[in-house]
Amino acid sequence: MEGLAPDALVPDALTPDALATRAGPPAYDASLADHGLEAKEFRGLTYPLGDHAPGYGEYFAIAPGLGWTRLPVPGPLDHINIWLLDDCDEQGDGVAIVDTGLYMPESTDAWKSLFASGLQGRRITRVFVTHFHPDHVGAAGWLCRRFGIGLWMNRTEWLMARMLTSDVRAEPPAEALDQMRMAGWDDARIEQMRQKGWGNFARMVSEVPVSHTRLDDGADVAIGARTWTVMTGGGHTPEHACLVDREGQVVIAGDQILPRITSNVSVMTSEPHADPLREWLDSIAKFRAALSGDELILPAHGFPFTGVHARLDALRDGHIDRLNVLEDALKQRAMRAVDTFSILFAREVDDTVYGIATGEAMAHLRYLECAGRATCTVRDGVGWYSA
Repeated sequence: MEGLAPDALVPDALTPDALATRAGPPAYDASLADHGLEAKEFRGLTYPLGDHAPGYGEYFAIAPGLGWTRLPVPGPLDHINIWLLDDCDEQGDGVAIVDTGLYMPESTDAWKSLFASGLQGRRITRVFVTHFHPDHVGAAGWLCRRFGIGLWMNRTEWLMARMLTSDVRAEPPAEALDQMRMAGWDDARIEQMRQKGWGNFARMVSEVPVSHTRLDDGADVAIGARTWTVMTGGGHTPEHACLVDREGQVVIAGDQILPRITSNVSVMTSEPHADPLREWLDSIAKFRAALSGDELILPAHGFPFTGVHARLDALRDGHIDRLNVLEDALKQRAMRAVDTFSILFAREVDDTVYGIATGEAMAHLRYLECAGRATCTVRDGVGWYSA
């Protein structure tokens, strides 16, 4: 599903065995160009470090004051990239963490290994989180409590994490079931959803701190010798925060700009009448205009890359292409969201990704409806779209 795939549907790899190849890096040099790794080019992007990646809990120095490690994520994603920034505060020098991984034993074990060996006991100063999704905020509370440090996060994203970790119940809310019925789920699938309960988010996330320092769009944040500007984007989450070092030409992009897969853009239960795909396309335009194109992009999944303008163009064009194809199909016959999977996705949608695919399909249909390119007729609680 490249170009349209939710980020939980397709693994990111340069080659089929790229993630399995974790050869040790050469000795550290002063600049990115001196790592001695062979750069690779693929679909208009350049990967300066090739397909090298640190193992779980290992530390790899990308540039002065900037380190990289990975943590495991179950399923096709395989991993999340964690960025480690030299920092200083009133207590002296240390390391700031950007994103935290899931709160699960495999992840916390990797953290402990990193603290003991990769960081050689260096003090942790603070935790930054790009957005509220579990693989990013999951271990934030655990880290903050372990080191007695503060959480830095966009306020909306922090509120979403706080809300979802506190909302655990035996059955999904009626609104969530109705939304899936609207999308075309049959009674058996809705009953399966009911039996699973509500609150899986909280099972993957440690208790989120009750206070935080806000990351507002446009704010400048000094971290060690670097100054990072906060840039927020919407569509994937409400106010996903990226960190842009304009002088150093580096962007910590989270899920906002991924090299090989596109972030999931879904209609959520909390905002069933929103138009998240419009927000996503607007955000692509915002980043396209704000970035020079020469930056090194540090994504949450995959490999560091350059060529951000080409990638943003591909993300935009992929969605526009699918919207046009979907509109043409809706002119032929009315469809429910679940009827559009074969149009939107280039692989079979099985039970493991059915919910994510449903949300993505609903986002594309909602975009067409809000743009006046499609209409929705509700019959017996099911939405039928036509153009």
